[in-house]
Amino acid sequence: MPQKSPGPSVKDPKQYEALRKKGESKEKAARIANTSRRSASKKGGKAGSYEDWSKEDLRKRAAEIGIEGRSKMSKGELVKALRNH
Repeated sequence: MPQKSPGPSVKDPKQYEALRKKGESKEKAARIANTSRRSASKKGGKAGSYEDWSKEDLRKRAAEIGIEGRSKMSKGELVKALRNH
């Protein structure tokens, strides 16, 4: 059965499909496939480490991304969930 196209909003369909085969979520695969390698290397490292964020800021970020169960997570669990999303 042929795979369904990710749609016109995905800039790099090959990268998207490779990420999906590795088990990444549709959202994460699309986000990565839509980030150009040039802009990703320029943007990296400016946000700071999640360990430096307050627990409340981590919760707010988790809410923006849509991580479930965040209200019961410890700071360490929030950091891990954000990194693995």
